[in-house]
Amino acid sequence: MPDSPPLGPEVDPTPRPLPARTAHRGASLDLEPLHTRHAAELWQASQAPGAEPGWAYLGYGPFADEEAMRRHVAAFAAQHDPIAWAVRPHRTGTADGWLTLMEIFPADSAIEIGHIWFSPRLQRTRAATEAMFLLMRHAMDELGYRRLVWKCHAMNQPSRDAAARLGFRYEGTLRAVKVVKGRLRDTAQFSILADEWPARRDAIATWLDEANWDGEGRPKASMARAGHPPLPWLAG
Repeated sequence: MPDSPPLGPEVDPTPRPLPARTAHRGASLDLEPLHTRHAAELWQASQAPGAEPGWAYLGYGPFADEEAMRRHVAAFAAQHDPIAWAVRPHRTGTADGWLTLMEIFPADSAIEIGHIWFSPRLQRTRAATEAMFLLMRHAMDELGYRRLVWKCHAMNQPSRDAAARLGFRYEGTLRAVKVVKGRLRDTAQFSILADEWPARRDAIATWLDEANWDGEGRPKASMARAGHPPLPWLAG
């Protein structure tokens, strides 16, 4: 009898549940299913100084006026993949960005977090990290997905840095895979697998914990050191 060809490990083939359009509440923000009622606040957030570079690597934006933003939000909110949430930090009380779960493959237990647009007043804040963490935890812990994906324009260094900081492992770059706004795009791809997730989850949760923040709203320790030994997949 010939030797069997090498195959991957056996896994539970049960399809994972689809994400639902439900709100998620965190310590520093709320995630609300995206709706046209968010459009006016999102338009105002997009007018903050320094907002325009945030659209550089997305397939849409910046928008010419509030009505154009409203049309985009209406179409975006009507989709089932991606599923979008507006980010409402408690500090501002306004919708200051959005993010999605997308490329959802329940039978393969794979899901991506993407389409992340944060206005300048949300960027590099505790709420920004928690917004991503809430969806990561929802996908991996609550829905039981086995593979969580992060993809970005290969030239988008801030996104690559964010992936590393959150613990995503670089898998490679897909060359000339898309045309975005008339320009050729290479896509860098990262992932977290189910057996890697508990360490990532604990490191992020420890960094977000109230005990890690001083009276002026600054973290006492970086994510790599917040109650855990330094980890090679966390940048800081």
